[in-house]
Amino acid sequence: MSDGPVAAVPDAVAPVAVVLVAMDDEAAPFLSLASDVGEPERVGLAEQRTITLAGRPVVLVRTGIGFVNTTAAGTGAILRYGTGVPLISAGSAGGLAKDVAVGDVVLGARLVNADADARAFGYVLGQVPGMPEAYDAAPVLADAVRRAATTVDGQVLREGSIGSGEKFVTTDLAQQLRADFPDVLAVDMESAALAQLCHNFGADFVSVRAVSDLCAPDGTEFRTHVDDAAHRSAEVVTAAIGLLGG
Repeated sequence: MSDGPVAAVPDAVAPVAVVLVAMDDEAAPFLSLASDVGEPERVGLAEQRTITLAGRPVVLVRTGIGFVNTTAAGTGAILRYGTGVPLISAGSAGGLAKDVAVGDVVLGARLVNADADARAFGYVLGQVPGMPEAYDAAPVLADAVRRAATTVDGQVLREGSIGSGEKFVTTDLAQQLRADFPDVLAVDMESAALAQLCHNFGADFVSVRAVSDLCAPDGTEFRTHVDDAAHRSAEVVTAAIGLLGG
């Protein structure tokens, strides 16, 4: 954890949350749901813009794919807006658990780094040396997501662990991950990195990802359903933002 909170810079907007997505496809539904959209600003590779969701000011960040891109974008947001502003990871994910369906929204109550393996030094699988075994979502954010999902007609919310790694998970890798991480419901390429970042800075965090594919042999299923998954995640996140502080 950090030694103390990071204060926002004086001229920065005071958003209720920073929402981070990896791709333009995942940013698009937030822009369509927003009542006001500001101009984009490049911060390194990332693109930040202020939008209004559910009547609340929010910063939407398109980070780029993977651990380094999302950590860099998240760090930029924390340094600009302060640790008092929660970070929310949104967008698509691959469904790993055998009872997860395309279209389900997964609340990541716990986040684990599926690429980390330091068992030779006494750590558990998924644990980065010196870090926790996994990262818990902030209770206030998780509760807002639970309540928000009940307001979205027909939406299934699953709650459990999300695993993150820098490999697109297809059939063979999915079989190994199910054996290694039997509690993981879905996998993505960003959420655990953001969870570790927020742990280090002492900022609140939650991941809300919708299932776009079931770790199929290639990316066809993902490409078919990514827009729908992004929309489902955005609907739940937007409803949750409307509940923050309420």
